[in-house]
Amino acid sequence: MGGQNYSMTLYSTSVTSMLRTRWGRQRCMWPARTVTRRHGQRDTAQILLLRGAKYLPDKNGVTPLDLCVQGGYGETCEVLIQYHPRLFQTIIQMTQNEDLRENMLRQVLEHLSQQSENQYLKILTSLAEVATTNGHKLLSISSNYDAQMKSLLRIVRIFCHVFRIGPSSPSNGIDMGYNGNKTPRSQVFKPLELLWHSLDEWLVLIATELMKNKKDSTDITSILLKQKGQDQDGTSIPAFEPPGPGSYENLSTGTGESKPDALGGKQEASADCQDVISMTANRLSAVIQAFYMCCSCQMPPGMTSPRFIEFVCKHDEVLKCFVNRNPKIIFDHFHFLLECPELMSRFMHIIKAQPFKDRCEWFYEHLHSGQPDSDMVHRPVNENDILLVHRDSIFRSSCEVVSKANCAKLKQGIAVRFHGEEGMGQGVVREWFDILSNEIVNPDYALFTQSADGTTFQPNSNSYVNPDHLNYFRFAGQILGLALNHRQLVNIYFTRSFYKHILGIPVNYQDVASIDPEYAKNLQWILDNDISDLGLELTFSVETDVFGAMEEVPLKPGGGSILVTQNNKAEYVQLVTELRMTRAIQPQINAFLQGFHMFIPPSLIQLFDEYELELLLSGMPEIDVNDWIKNTEYTSGYEREDPVIQWFWEVVEDITAEERVLLLQFVTGSSRVPHGGFANIMGGSGLQNFTIAAVPYTPNLLPTSSTCINMLKLPEYPSKEILKDRLLVALHCGSYGYTMA
Repeated sequence: MGGQNYSMTLYSTSVTSMLRTRWGRQRCMWPARTVTRRHGQRDTAQILLLRGAKYLPDKNGVTPLDLCVQGGYGETCEVLIQYHPRLFQTIIQMTQNEDLRENMLRQVLEHLSQQSENQYLKILTSLAEVATTNGHKLLSISSNYDAQMKSLLRIVRIFCHVFRIGPSSPSNGIDMGYNGNKTPRSQVFKPLELLWHSLDEWLVLIATELMKNKKDSTDITSILLKQKGQDQDGTSIPAFEPPGPGSYENLSTGTGESKPDALGGKQEASADCQDVISMTANRLSAVIQAFYMCCSCQMPPGMTSPRFIEFVCKHDEVLKCFVNRNPKIIFDHFHFLLECPELMSRFMHIIKAQPFKDRCEWFYEHLHSGQPDSDMVHRPVNENDILLVHRDSIFRSSCEVVSKANCAKLKQGIAVRFHGEEGMGQGVVREWFDILSNEIVNPDYALFTQSADGTTFQPNSNSYVNPDHLNYFRFAGQILGLALNHRQLVNIYFTRSFYKHILGIPVNYQDVASIDPEYAKNLQWILDNDISDLGLELTFSVETDVFGAMEEVPLKPGGGSILVTQNNKAEYVQLVTELRMTRAIQPQINAFLQGFHMFIPPSLIQLFDEYELELLLSGMPEIDVNDWIKNTEYTSGYEREDPVIQWFWEVVEDITAEERVLLLQFVTGSSRVPHGGFANIMGGSGLQNFTIAAVPYTPNLLPTSSTCINMLKLPEYPSKEILKDRLLVALHCGSYGYTMA
């Protein structure tokens, strides 16, 4: 202005900045983050810029824009861009800087995008272009995997956030980008189409090689390895370009400083020991995650983009190959499995084959994602959030306060105080869960009945005698969901069938044994024998208790006139099982799950089977191996002194406590030893000792079991090492139906 030399410099050790001009060398402070102070900071910057202050970095190279972005000062960034339009692209490029807090960048871009529709579209288009460049760099094997992966996903997260909160953002639930709408907003995704096309070509190429069933994908590998011919003087390398008509020139470069990604800390490309899938799976999976995020941000909550479902179905075999080779990809990038049941069902067998510990970590990581970091003990407690309960009516008073409490706050932390007592903290919370777990099965409430062996509980089909029974079942579900959310163990064990109901797993006739062992034996007999000429005259209807009166209930429409035959007996057994174990208690199950799912999403709990769910809720029981040995019987040729039996017990001593529980579950169907020890284990017909039966050995044969009679069928293995290997395979895979390995 007027040829005068005005300057604006910034000195920063915090969010405070000092602006200087020639006029009196005045210092103007940019204070802390409040709405009023933000306006003051913006106004100060505007006044100085109007007076001709120059935009200059301080002696440490920090610019006013740097400080504004670090503090999330969107209004001041807006002023700076008005006077220096080039700073717009600087902010866009800052999304690649991992040293800047992502939430501050979001805050700035959110403010800028609200100024006008054109500004909103400009921001999104620029972010899409940067994401595309970063995506192609990630697909270049010369780039650093970790850095490029984090950069791409960070930019895409910011892009999706800005897209969702745009000015007057439509909320009609239309997939604006991929359902054919040619609106200006859908066009912001256009730059990303080049990246998605490259991703698609890669996956098609790998699928082609898989179909050829070649041991060495020499053509692809040679293309990849050409990128490793990087000059030692630091010259850049073009991005990888998949063969075919598509060309992706000048989209990304690798620098001489870039280090190839490490899979387990080793170089990604090695012609001798790694094939193309090993070299590309992580990179492609990260781009797939970015693709999913972009598809999802255009859909209403709870819906999966049809385009993404089509994409997964198209590349199903390649994605399964990725997961089988490196299951950690599931936990790192394939988050869509948890949000889309149709897709999760395709990968469930792979997911459940992962170690229990890994799935537990994944479960809690996603359960608590998006929640502020907090600790139940050290989190400052708001007096209004404390659950104040009465000891003398703990069940009813807890039900009342939990039903009124804020669900989101309960997920973050629980604070409990007993009326008239001062104590609070983790000890009180643990005591509260412990008492409630006993009260839930208190016969006075008529909610649950004991199983045949007296160690587990099943919803009571006659719970309607308690007029509040469904409210109480909902409360019971809330307590177990809260306990699981906060890793609190409950002192209660349910029947295997009820755990299946929580998980959405169908019950089978063997589950009937927990409530009526004799009836289960009859069903087993029907399945095992030819009933054609026995004159049983069974029909697809049964007599059952309906609100205290015995009534004939059809198992399916017109069941009273449909005879049970040799051909349809399996259907009859399944329908009878569903009536006894599900239909008779369906309202109770529904109410329980309504409360449980308030804290535990159905998609997450599906990571586990019924045995593992019991361990999550009730913990690892103690097992006395000496008592186990003392109360074990041997049959079919085995004796206590036989080498195989000696090896077996040595293996039981050697394996972990978790694996001993799995063994007990595998043979008896229960993870617990009843009161009084192994001498009191129940079978289908009453007391039944743990039994080991001999089976002729053939290579790779796994042990099997008959849970109704607590029998382990143990092949006569030639060595302790083979026995241990086969036993562990059976324990970790047996519940999924594997018999050979």
